[in-house]
Amino acid sequence: MTVPAIVQSALRGEEIRTRVSIGGDDELFVADSKCIVYRAEGLLTDESIEELSYDADRLTLSEGRRKSALTLEYPLEGSRELTVPAGRVEEVLGPLLIGMLEANGAVDPGEGLVEVYRFDDLTLVVTEKRLIEHVGRAVWDDGYRAYHFENVTNLSFESGDVATRIVLEVDGRQRRIETPNEAADDVRERLKRALISYYEADSGRNLDEDLGRPESATDAAPDGETAASTSRRAVRARPSESRRAAVESRQPMADGAAASTAEPTREVGRAAVASSSDDGPDREVLERLKALEDAVERQNERLREQQRTIDRLVEELRQGR
Repeated sequence: MTVPAIVQSALRGEEIRTRVSIGGDDELFVADSKCIVYRAEGLLTDESIEELSYDADRLTLSEGRRKSALTLEYPLEGSRELTVPAGRVEEVLGPLLIGMLEANGAVDPGEGLVEVYRFDDLTLVVTEKRLIEHVGRAVWDDGYRAYHFENVTNLSFESGDVATRIVLEVDGRQRRIETPNEAADDVRERLKRALISYYEADSGRNLDEDLGRPESATDAAPDGETAASTSRRAVRARPSESRRAAVESRQPMADGAAASTAEPTREVGRAAVASSSDDGPDREVLERLKALEDAVERQNERLREQQRTIDRLVEELRQGR
């Protein structure tokens, strides 16, 4: 589809991120540094365009049954409004929002958008490098919070009857974000894949070193186990940290799960020692296996202690303390 000459001239070589019909022959062109509203020639009007820059400091959305209005608020120029068909809002919102985030320094130039989620007064933006959270009536303003994937040291999810909590551990502190259950699976997968892609692109390391593997049928938690104890989706703090640091950052498991994990590890260690003995003892291998068993035992003790703490907290909550 050809681009009207008047729009082509206003683009000045910029790439069109998306174009959306807004009624008749009128169109909205979302470009790199601005969006352009094109009004086709009519019986009483000439062909025209309106340019809207991304350096607005607030974006709001008002949705109607047939039309929706996106309002950009500028610090000096006041407000400018874009009206689009209700069914085309998502096509416009993503490219428009990432342009505003880039213009306001909230994301890096050229940082790709993964997805935008809107849940009443909560907006979540997942990009290639970070998760952005905004709470309030506006889709976005300067009251947002951003969590760069470089600083994320743990990721887990807590399921509830109505909402699912995203639990991010950022620089050693936990952040909880509630999302509706009907969208939780999509948010989980997109966020997890974005984290995986970031670590793999940044370090070139294997997936298992950057993100804990999801639970398999053999790892499934027993009935009644808490969400905290079933979370095993741990993300390494830095690409340069060891695999052991990633393992130790995972959430605690129940006593039974810890014991079942420890026993096979010991058996594997003993089998390896026996095999090594047949071929002649190797001191370095023996020392490494012994160190591994010691590390596993220490880890299991930590897990048991954490589980005991969780049990005490649950009991106190039941007693209303």
